[in-house]
Amino acid sequence: MKILAVDTSTASGSIAILDGARVMAEWTLLSSQTHNRLLLKRIDFLLNELGWGFEQVEAFAVTTGPGSFTGLRIGLTTVKTLAWATGKPFVGIPSLDALAAPLGYAAHPVCPLLDARKSEIYFAVYQPDGRGAVQRRSSFQVDSPQRIVEKITGPTIFCGDGWSLCAELFSKELGGWALAAPAPFHFVRAALVGELARERLLDQEAENPLTATPLYVRPSEAEMRHPRPAT
Repeated sequence: MKILAVDTSTASGSIAILDGARVMAEWTLLSSQTHNRLLLKRIDFLLNELGWGFEQVEAFAVTTGPGSFTGLRIGLTTVKTLAWATGKPFVGIPSLDALAAPLGYAAHPVCPLLDARKSEIYFAVYQPDGRGAVQRRSSFQVDSPQRIVEKITGPTIFCGDGWSLCAELFSKELGGWALAAPAPFHFVRAALVGELARERLLDQEAENPLTATPLYVRPSEAEMRHPRPAT
């Protein structure tokens, strides 16, 4: 199955094209520009480089969050529209799941961290099975770095762009329990989004693109400023 996968949940945007279990192309860029200025151009570029047209893409995948509210809306809107317009299967993948996915051979729990702004971090805890897969052991959460430290009970591998915001505190408070993944593990790779989507599609877990929504974890700025009245 040929899958086009996209991540726009952080400043590091990523696009990948998979053909079955093979990654045919992948593009990732950390940029100050908003994703809407680059996303469709880079999708078109990768397809052209492979000599493919949109009609050859058999399924679409995108990160649903948590992450940047604006970035998530751009990615979801774009990929949902492509899936709806072509009538192809659609799958949404949590960004923290994609971050944890390559650490399935690790010997310790994995805690991906994403910058949530406002001095907070999005996170979840995963347990590797030692054979390449990880199982999420907590809900998706957002909290301060200090509160996250209090939840750590043993050696833990940290990854994601939130690590740079927590590294000094975690190293001080956790000592040898704070294990930082190498730099390539600190951004969401669209190839892993595509692989997780492929596994779900094999299990017949496609979603309706018209009803897919972002996984924000916390209320948006507008919702916090103008809460809905109680009913």
